[in-house]
Amino acid sequence: MNGTMDLNQQQGYTQPQQNCARCPIALLPLKSATQQVFNLYSTARLIHVFFLLCILLSCARKQQNDQQVFYYNETTGVATLDPAFARNQSIMWVTHQLYNTIVEMDADLNIAPSLAKTWEISADRLIYTFHLRKDVYFNDDNVFEGGKGRLLTANDVVYSLQRIVDTKTASSGAWIFNNRVDAVNGFTAINDSTFQLTLLRPFQPILGILTMQYCSVVAREAVEKYGNDFRSHPCGSGPFRLKYWDEGQAMVLEKNKQYWEKDETGKQLPYLDAVKISFYDNKATEFLEFRQKRLSFINDIDPSFKDEVLTKKGTLRNEWKDKILLDKHAYLNTEYFGILVDTQNALVKNSPLKTKAVRQAINYCINRQQLMMYMRNSIGTAATAGIVPKGLPSNNTATITGYQYDPARAAQLLRQAGIDRKNAPVIKLLTIPVYADIASFVAKQAADIGLVIQVEVIQKSLLLQQTAKEQAPFFRASWIADYPDAENYMTMFYSKNPAPPNYTRYNNPFFDALYEEALQETNDSLRYALYRKMDQLVIDDAPVVPLFYDEVIHLVNKEVVGFPANALNLLELRRTQVKKQ
Repeated sequence: MNGTMDLNQQQGYTQPQQNCARCPIALLPLKSATQQVFNLYSTARLIHVFFLLCILLSCARKQQNDQQVFYYNETTGVATLDPAFARNQSIMWVTHQLYNTIVEMDADLNIAPSLAKTWEISADRLIYTFHLRKDVYFNDDNVFEGGKGRLLTANDVVYSLQRIVDTKTASSGAWIFNNRVDAVNGFTAINDSTFQLTLLRPFQPILGILTMQYCSVVAREAVEKYGNDFRSHPCGSGPFRLKYWDEGQAMVLEKNKQYWEKDETGKQLPYLDAVKISFYDNKATEFLEFRQKRLSFINDIDPSFKDEVLTKKGTLRNEWKDKILLDKHAYLNTEYFGILVDTQNALVKNSPLKTKAVRQAINYCINRQQLMMYMRNSIGTAATAGIVPKGLPSNNTATITGYQYDPARAAQLLRQAGIDRKNAPVIKLLTIPVYADIASFVAKQAADIGLVIQVEVIQKSLLLQQTAKEQAPFFRASWIADYPDAENYMTMFYSKNPAPPNYTRYNNPFFDALYEEALQETNDSLRYALYRKMDQLVIDDAPVVPLFYDEVIHLVNKEVVGFPANALNLLELRRTQVKKQ
């Protein structure tokens, strides 16, 4: 006998004498008909449960698909989430999502309300009084009673700003209030909703400084409880809060459901449910992830891929136009070569760069328009004016007389300096890997006029160290505005400032007098005129070789809307949405 027959016998199976095609019971063994009816009922219940589970899973998948998640990659990683150390873009981007400042910068670089609804400035421009919102709460955290975030008050603003200048904090942003804010009575809480800032002397850009991520308002309880671990336990009032952070792997920010800001229709911001950050340190991997639509956007484009995506005129190639969006915006960043001009430095005494004519010759020998087209695919604008980039209200680029491409003039200046092709000394130019091609381009053009420039590529950290210690006579550099005022660029050349920011050690008494006058000037038009005079002085003395005024470039997934680039290249996600196509 086979196994099937044994089974049938065990079940007491007997072929019924009559069959009814419409009655399934008629096909069952008579002995177990009652049991089978029960089993059928149970099976029906199981089928019902199965279909219910399918519906629930389908709904869950739909709900998950309805979630709006913004994905981006940070190749340099994120060192901390403590805004007191928001010294670079990767940290600023994240802290901007987690915290608020009392004022902020709008898309047109105007000071706009944030935690402060309104403010007044005293007649002598020394006292700034801010009236805070009364509906802002820190995000929920175990540091608060019951884990519920508490109301943000003026005392929190005082604590946060004092923490920046406290030497125990060792904040990289301590300089922003140096010699500007009264060290004793500089920060005061008049009451829970009124904060007062007192300056030592008028300083027009102070509101711009208060928009910096350094000035984010933090919860004292969190700083004191977590100590050094506050870097990974942020507690702010921003549009997002930290969900988890696996350092070097991924970070997820989730929507702060208690966030105070609403759009014009009264809908709560942000629109996004989450932000996920990956940390691929390879730009090729990042670009591949973007191509496969696993990243919402990429910031800038690696030189390795620029020709694949962009034309020499800076537009998308035809094969990319239907796949992605290209968003460009003037960026408050000037890329330049710096020249050490401290005549007391032995490196300068023995360098041909100590002579102004040689520095000017280098400026004249560069075809910046050609550089932009072939080295940059027209990303940015040739720096043929001053050191201050386009986009600032002082409008320096429209009035400063810079250096146009003039190799004949460059050669003439070299002859005046006593340099010809036979006796041309070697000038070493320090740069970082990503700018090696631009440095080589400039070296080739310098060779055309008989000047020998030797390019040496070193790591960024070493270059920063050498420029800070006056060990680099000729070096690649850039200056991204900390706040949107030309004063921020002029501070690079004020002789009383160390390196940083005065990496060239420029010292011109006439410049210093103009700078100090500008700090006292409360009339914007007059102040801007002083900035332009200072900029022209710097360009004439040539301690720098401006190369180009940078441009923000975003390659954006077409599902992303409400994500415009801005002049500070700050990651702004409050009104961003991801709409599935």
